[in-house]
Amino acid sequence: MEGRLGSFLWKISVALYLIANGVLGLTGWKGGDFSIIFGTIFGKNAGVFVTIASVIALVAGIAILFEMLNVQVSFLDTLILIIAIIWAVYVIVEIVAWLTGKYTDSIWYIFQRLAVHLMVLSSLLIASKKF
Repeated sequence: MEGRLGSFLWKISVALYLIANGVLGLTGWKGGDFSIIFGTIFGKNAGVFVTIASVIALVAGIAILFEMLNVQVSFLDTLILIIAIIWAVYVIVEIVAWLTGKYTDSIWYIFQRLAVHLMVLSSLLIASKKF
C-alpha cells in the first residue's frame, strides 16, 4: 500500500461502498442502492439488473482491496466504469424526475440527495482511472 492517508481512506470507502451494495443487492435486502436505482428505472422488473450490477459492484470492491495490497487486477477499471455509467444514468433519471415534479420534497433535500449521488459518481469516475 502506498500513498497518503486521504487516498487510503478514499479507496477503503469506495471498496466498502461497492461491496456493501453488492451484498445488499444479492441478498435481496430492500434499500440497497441498486434496488433503488433499477427500481426507479424499471419498476418491478428490476431484479435481473439489480443482480448483475450487484455482482459487478461486489467484484469491483474486492478488486479495489486487492489493488491496495499491490495485486494488479486488469479488469478493475472496466468494472468500476460500468458502475459509474449506471450511476450517471440514475443521476439523470433523478434530475428528470425532480424537474417534472415527481418529487415534491424541499429543494434542499433534493440538493442533498443530488450532492450525495454526485459524490458517489465522482468517486467512481476517479477510481476508474479513465477520467
